Amino acid sequence: MGQWLDNAVFYEIYPQTFKDSNGDGIGDFQGIIEKLSHIKELGCTAIWMNPCFESPFGDAGYDVSDYYKAAPRYGTNDDLKRLFEEVHKMGLYLLLDLVPGHTSIEHEWFKESMKAEKNAYTDRYVWTNSVWDEPEGMGCIRGISQRDGSCAVNFFSNQPALNYGFYKTDRPWQQTVDAPGPQATLDELKNIMRFWLDLGCDGFRVDMAHSLVKHDEEGKGTMALWRSVRTMLDEEYPKAVMISEWGEPDKSLQGGFHMDFLLHFGPSRYNDLFRCEEPYFSSRGKGDISEFVKKYMDSYEKSDRKGLICIPSGNHDMDRLARHLPDVHELKVAYGFLLSMPGAPFIYYGDEIGMRYVEDIVSVEGGYDRTGSRSPMQWDDTKNAGFSDAPAEKLYIPLDPDENRPTVQKQLADPQSLYHEIKKLIQIRQANPALQSNAEIDFVYVEKDMYPFAYLRSTDGQKILVIINPSSAETSFACSYEPKETIYSFGGEVSVQDGKLIVPAGSCGYYCV
Repeated sequence: MGQWLDNAVFYEIYPQTFKDSNGDGIGDFQGIIEKLSHIKELGCTAIWMNPCFESPFGDAGYDVSDYYKAAPRYGTNDDLKRLFEEVHKMGLYLLLDLVPGHTSIEHEWFKESMKAEKNAYTDRYVWTNSVWDEPEGMGCIRGISQRDGSCAVNFFSNQPALNYGFYKTDRPWQQTVDAPGPQATLDELKNIMRFWLDLGCDGFRVDMAHSLVKHDEEGKGTMALWRSVRTMLDEEYPKAVMISEWGEPDKSLQGGFHMDFLLHFGPSRYNDLFRCEEPYFSSRGKGDISEFVKKYMDSYEKSDRKGLICIPSGNHDMDRLARHLPDVHELKVAYGFLLSMPGAPFIYYGDEIGMRYVEDIVSVEGGYDRTGSRSPMQWDDTKNAGFSDAPAEKLYIPLDPDENRPTVQKQLADPQSLYHEIKKLIQIRQANPALQSNAEIDFVYVEKDMYPFAYLRSTDGQKILVIINPSSAETSFACSYEPKETIYSFGGEVSVQDGKLIVPAGSCGYYCV
């Protein structure tokens, strides 16, 4: 792996709604190429692109029907190769979104596996031996084929689970991880990765990376599987990057991933920060960050203080950040946090201009309540906000109808915009090793239901104290560190009074100590 990941700042592209170059209402590879300069100018160094493989799009591309072919709506494999080349010309990197746990029901593998007669794909998926026998603890599809059995699903009922075996088997139809079927699935996964790495991608963000081996409560079987993948990559593609959607960095890093995502579901308490009734980063000052920090530090210690836990501004599965933090000042304070934490920051397309969640729109391609976070990128004040020349009714998802919706054009012209604040924060992160992914973190002040909170980022030769007070009230706390030099401040600088640090309302500051 190259050193680029050590100080990477990622930009997530949902290809359907980033930029449409051919007027069909759906974004495409050429559209992304046309807007790479925007990503570069913002200061991001790498891209994570949501699934772009052939699919019936029952789940926005997370239901793959051919892992070796780009979805025609975006372009051809040659077009995708050209995207890789243009990304690299810009000095950027691109990770594809790999979906290893399930396919679409329209995949040829699944069609073959449904046949009654034994064939090369009979054991490619998790099937029971009888249509009346449901796989315990998993949803299933049944009654749709000549084959007598029920097939487990990983998510929606159109996403049958690929067979990587069971860590513990207690039913006749459950296969061990080293059985021929699971081994064939793993071999094919490696071949898929080889194919796209050979074409020019820089690695993968792996969807539901924890879900492959079944009945694997402690993750031991799945970690071993990924270590096998990592061994292959180290031998054949040593620069290839892997980032997991797992949520347990102590396990994913052992499995050979370089970084892990903090998930918005499960035990992370990530939603306490931005997406709950009283987010900690709301200026109302009624939130609590203590449980988040407790869980974060638990993961941090379990992963040997490597801290490679990526905290996204949002993604295609969550509400837009601006839905719960509607004030631009609140968003700026939030980014002061997001861009000073360990692990690579991930900025979801449009979050850099404060794009809003579009309310009350009909589900598109399995989006349901997530659809409002996937609306077209707002570039300028031309037709369809510069996203597409198509008639408005042909757009993949409707635009934010607000005439005052934020656009890149408006924010570039306003020196006080959210875009410019994020650009400045990225520059500061890149200029200070203590603020980057691998530098250590220690929380200095965190109290239940209290503001502010503070943490120390440190690496050889540099220590930076980050103090953040999202609330609308001035606060103070006792601190053994004395700020010596201000690297960054927003909303006012801290001052010292009677041995305490006085922290202005709605402020964020980085201080050398």
